[in-house]
Amino acid sequence: MNWILASASPRRREICERMGVAVEILPAAGEPPLDRSLPLEEAVRLVARAKAEEIAARCPERRVLGADTVVEIDGQVLGKPRDKREAADMLRRLSGRAHRVLTGVWAAGPGCGCGFTSAAQVEFEPMTDEEIAAYVATGEPMDKAGAYGVQSRGALFVERIDGDFFNVMGLPVEQLGLVLARFGVKLL
Repeated sequence: MNWILASASPRRREICERMGVAVEILPAAGEPPLDRSLPLEEAVRLVARAKAEEIAARCPERRVLGADTVVEIDGQVLGKPRDKREAADMLRRLSGRAHRVLTGVWAAGPGCGCGFTSAAQVEFEPMTDEEIAAYVATGEPMDKAGAYGVQSRGALFVERIDGDFFNVMGLPVEQLGLVLARFGVKLL
């Protein structure tokens, strides 16, 4: 049985398919806000859970994956930029510095659910204003937390990653494999 991926992210779909997990795309209708009264690790997992449970309520006999990714620097969460100016501002803030990428994941199925949060630290090279403007002009930053895609041109700015590379892409593979195993999915 295919899983439902409660996300429109082509990156998450690609990661699932590369792992051998067939998914049907059915994005959650809403994006619940992060509960900033909670630790960020818990808040991002709860957003993923809300997405998965929304779809699971509509498809109660199916298994659903929900995920949410945020970038955090200096205690501030950077989501997806609203426009090119905000994307450039985010990139200037990340330039030459380290930040955290957190991805919350929730797997829901008939009568069960479990999830986790994965964190990775990413260090950026310093970027010039010209590099930032050229990158923003590609359009790539616009649908990504923190305004960059580590799997494409955004990788040009990444000096180092401490943690799961796929977490930075939006779906941590190692921990996801453990959760899927609890649902009886054998990846190897």
